[in-house]
Amino acid sequence: MATIECVKTYKFQIVIEKDEEGFFVDCPVLQGCHSQGDTYDEAVANIKEAIGAYVEDMLESNEEVPEAKESGLPTVEVTV
Repeated sequence: MATIECVKTYKFQIVIEKDEEGFFVDCPVLQGCHSQGDTYDEAVANIKEAIGAYVEDMLESNEEVPEAKESGLPTVEVTV
């Protein structure tokens, strides 16, 4: 019997800061989930990858994935 995988898209708010070395990005609702990049676009792509891995780990551990709350922060979508 084949295993059916559920695919869901999650939205997460992110905080992006620029410094001398590039861009640092954090996902506040996922403790410790952050990344960086030389450019804005690279930082956003990297945080999406980090969030995807974080959420996959949460789902494998049967943890509840937090829902995004509206606050005016930029958001990214991740499909897992």
